[in-house]
Amino acid sequence: MRKYILASASPRRRELLEQLGINFDIMVAPIDESGIDKGMAPDLYTGVLSMYKAAAVAKVLREQGRTKELIIAADTIVYLDGKILGKPIDDNDAKRMLMELSGKEHEVYTGICVMRIKDGYSVSRSIKTTVSFKDLSEEEIDVYVKTGEPSDKAGAYAIQGKASAFIKSITGDYFNVVGLPLSELYDILKNEFDINLFIKE
Repeated sequence: MRKYILASASPRRRELLEQLGINFDIMVAPIDESGIDKGMAPDLYTGVLSMYKAAAVAKVLREQGRTKELIIAADTIVYLDGKILGKPIDDNDAKRMLMELSGKEHEVYTGICVMRIKDGYSVSRSIKTTVSFKDLSEEEIDVYVKTGEPSDKAGAYAIQGKASAFIKSITGDYFNVVGLPLSELYDILKNEFDINLFIKE
């Protein structure tokens, strides 16, 4: 059975891959994100970052003599008014982000990279989903932040969690906002790597 490596510690991405029935291990290799220009267009930024993550894991696996697996890496950001909102550094930062998102429309970009270790062949894409927030009161935001849910989420909210009550509308791939665009991943594997997850080898 082909083995995949998920280059992410995200429990959401792990759950989404499990939904597809993919057999995978998890490996995260540290990368220095400081050298990546946050002034880049959000699709380029997430695409580059996902490729960096995949390459870092590929390097480690090659050093271990493992070259048969495919690596799946991803990076998600929230983009509002021309700036990137990553993960909040603390509760105050989470509150600031949510107050900025309140009553506005924003984009969520997820860069996804699939890399074949043996020859370094990789395909990287960035998917955009538009999300519109309801107007939120400061009290609603405070209560939500205290749940702890925003702490490790881009833009300080989890669309699949309690923040689902804040969503006015969504245009695009829902799973992209969760952290992994499953439809795009399926297409990359099928069209670029000749792997169909629904056909047994």
